Amino acid sequence: MKKNKVLSIALLLVMTLSFLSYVIIDDVHGQNIGWGSTGAEVRTIQTRLSNWGYYDGPISGTYGPQTYEAVRLFQRRNGLTVDGIVGPQTRAAIGLPRAGGGTSAPASGGVSRSDDVHLLARTIHAEARGEPYEGQVAVGAVVLNRVRNPAFPNTMAGVVYQPCAFEPVKRGTINEQPDDSAYRAARDALNGWDPTGGAIYFWNPATATSQWIWTREISLRIGRHVFAH
Repeated sequence: MKKNKVLSIALLLVMTLSFLSYVIIDDVHGQNIGWGSTGAEVRTIQTRLSNWGYYDGPISGTYGPQTYEAVRLFQRRNGLTVDGIVGPQTRAAIGLPRAGGGTSAPASGGVSRSDDVHLLARTIHAEARGEPYEGQVAVGAVVLNRVRNPAFPNTMAGVVYQPCAFEPVKRGTINEQPDDSAYRAARDALNGWDPTGGAIYFWNPATATSQWIWTREISLRIGRHVFAH
């Protein structure tokens, strides 16, 4: 009986070590990140969530209870599955490289080109559906201009999910499937077409409620949107 008990404990220990090895290897290769994970990607998650107002803990590189709650808050506010795990959708929203790497060339902040196209298309679709095609490209260009501007986050996900930056994020419409026009506009913007000439703001004068936005000098109008630097 005693021998069987010792064997059971040994087997449990081996299984536990195997599981921990799998988690560590998984984390190194850019898979799901969750409670107990450590490393550079955890620091990146903590830093970005801190910059966006979701996390107020230390940038420790260790995924503990504060990081877990911050991730859950970010997921809840951005229409993602609220599980506290940084899986594929949450990785893309935070702006981490795609899990497992890939062959696509990075477009901004280490995110693959296809991820950039999809996130930008979702933003264009949510903000500018029904607008002239040039106006859709212009909205995409504003996002990219912000990425390049030192006053804004330096990744597309950081710009799109910056608190209070885009109303569709708050409403959840950012997660709707983009149409073909939005995808084409996203690709055109990423390929360098900027109808705005460098604008970093746009709004609809008929619906805008912010007093501050009206302090920006309008440079042009396309469809229902005006654009400003």
